[in-house]
Amino acid sequence: MVDETDNTPKGAAGEPSPENKVKPPERQYPEPRKVLQRKAAPPEPAKTGHVWDGIEEYDNPMPRWWLWTFYICIIWAVIYMILYPAWPLVSQATPGILGHSTRGDVAREIESFEARNEVWFQRLVETEVAALRDDVELERFAVRAGGAVFAAQCSQCHGSGGGGVQAGGFPSLVDDDWLWGGTLEDIHLTIAHGIRNETDPMARWSEMPAFGRDGILEDEEIDQVVEYVLAMSGQDHDAALAEAGAEVFEWNCAACHMEDGSGNMDLGAPALNNQVWLYGGDRETIRHTVVYSRFGVMPAFAGRLREAEIRAVAVYVHQLGGGQ
Repeated sequence: MVDETDNTPKGAAGEPSPENKVKPPERQYPEPRKVLQRKAAPPEPAKTGHVWDGIEEYDNPMPRWWLWTFYICIIWAVIYMILYPAWPLVSQATPGILGHSTRGDVAREIESFEARNEVWFQRLVETEVAALRDDVELERFAVRAGGAVFAAQCSQCHGSGGGGVQAGGFPSLVDDDWLWGGTLEDIHLTIAHGIRNETDPMARWSEMPAFGRDGILEDEEIDQVVEYVLAMSGQDHDAALAEAGAEVFEWNCAACHMEDGSGNMDLGAPALNNQVWLYGGDRETIRHTVVYSRFGVMPAFAGRLREAEIRAVAVYVHQLGGGQ
């Protein structure tokens, strides 16, 4: 039989009174999270005393692996200084116990190649210049040797491929338009003695007058001859001025450039009846040339290169495509 009598105090909604709720027992052990929070913080490392913008620098020791690497490098440096050249002196460095020299290695390698090629250089000197390309093997060697000489001595002005630099008045060596001749003998002579230099008495020499600067021609006559040169080279021109310029050209320019403008290799006078220009072929450039003239200079290489090298580079230039 169920006892329907309930003496428990009731709340407003018939629920048990909050005062009579069962409370959980107190923890018999501390909460782990609080234990971790109560652990003492590790001691702060020493500081160097350097402060920048509120940031302090710790005085932490170097890692051992780094220190050992550093010590090994010091030991290796000492051993290297003993074995190999290291300390610079007045004229050379300390030789080291092993006596090794990278410069010596290069010098010996150069000497080795020179010794192997000496027989070919000797053949270059003994063969007539005009016949240097008749021997296939000798020509092959000359082209390779001359290419190396050209790259070191000539490419600065004539370009790496010999195409010339018009802005500087350095002629192209890959066409068939030659100022002083394009035979092997002509090229050899030009390389050996140069052009308009004051160091070699055998240098090729010619000089164009400055028709405007020196008052040889009036401005009107200069305009006329410029139009005539434009007409001669097949460019757009003023027909009336060009017709008058024909007489000016005949009296002042034809002696060097020939009446038909084909040029004169004996004087180094360039052809004016084609589209190959040393300094440029537009109206303004031609007028500047007539007014102020041009005076290109090439050094003599007879004192810089040995005869075999001059012949080799002559063969190289001759075979570029424009040799006569």
